[in-house]
Amino acid sequence: MIQNKYDFVYLFDVTNGNPNGDPDAGNEPRMDAETGIGYVTDVCLKRKVRNYVDLVKNGDPGYNILIKSDKPLNDKFRAAYEAEGLELDKTKKGTNPANEWKAQQFMCRNYYDVRTFGAVMSTGDNSCGIVRGPVQFSFADSISPISINTVTITRQAKTDSKRAEKGDTEMGNKSLVPYALYRMSGHVSAALANKQTGLSEEDVELLWKALLNMFDEDRSAARGDMEVRGLYVFKHDNVLGNARFPELDKKISVTLKDGVVVPRKFDDYDVRIDTNMPEGVTLFQY
Repeated sequence: MIQNKYDFVYLFDVTNGNPNGDPDAGNEPRMDAETGIGYVTDVCLKRKVRNYVDLVKNGDPGYNILIKSDKPLNDKFRAAYEAEGLELDKTKKGTNPANEWKAQQFMCRNYYDVRTFGAVMSTGDNSCGIVRGPVQFSFADSISPISINTVTITRQAKTDSKRAEKGDTEMGNKSLVPYALYRMSGHVSAALANKQTGLSEEDVELLWKALLNMFDEDRSAARGDMEVRGLYVFKHDNVLGNARFPELDKKISVTLKDGVVVPRKFDDYDVRIDTNMPEGVTLFQY
C-alpha cells in the first residue's frame, strides 16, 4: 500500500534534435502553431519509461511491459485467463465480471506499465477490463518558443540496382530543434493505486529512476542530445494530499536570464526553487 500522494515537476532539454516528431507534419518537432511553444506528448515520455524498465528489469517477475511490439495484446489477455485457470470466453455472449476482475489483477501484478499508467484491456474475447493508471503525465511544454531547422542530408548507399545505375547522390532531410528546455508535470495517486492497481513504493522509486536515466538509454542521432535538468518531487504525508498542485507548481520557477533573447543552453535560464512548503508536504530534488 502507498501511504503518500506525490506530485512532481520534470525538466529536460534537447540540443540539435527532435524530441518527439509529429507524423502528421512530416515528422517535424511538435509545436503549437499559434504560440511557437514546442511540446512532447505524454505518450512519448511514457514510452521511454517503459523502455527503461524493460531494459533494467529484463523480464523479472512483475515487471513485464504490456505495451510493446512483441505479440498481440489479445494474446496477452488470453494468457492471463489461462494463468488464472479461468474459462475462456468462446461464446462471445458477454464477459463474466468475476473472471474479468481476476484477469485484470493478474495483469496489474505482472505488468509494470499496467499498474503504473493503466491500460485499456477490453479488446478481444477475453477482456481484462479497463485500468485507470495512478501515474499520469502532462504534455511537456517548452519554456520558450522553439525554432525548427530543416537540415539536408545525403545518402551514398543505394537501396536497389536501378537507383545505383543513376549514380547520383540521394538527398533527404531531417528536422531538429537547435535548443529547447521542456517542463512536464506529473502525479501519483496513492488512493487509486491502493484501490485498483497495487502500485507499490518500490514501483514509484523505479519511476523516479526511469525519469532520471531514460534518456541515457535512448540515445539517437535523430533525438540529438537530451538531458534531464531537474526532477522535483512533492511528497504529501497522506494518501489524499495536503495541497493542491497549482500551489506546488509555482514553487518551481523557470525564466530566461536577463539579456538572453534566443536561448541556446540550459545556463540561459534561471531555475528558482521556493523551499517553503505547505504543511504536510516535503520537497525532494533530484
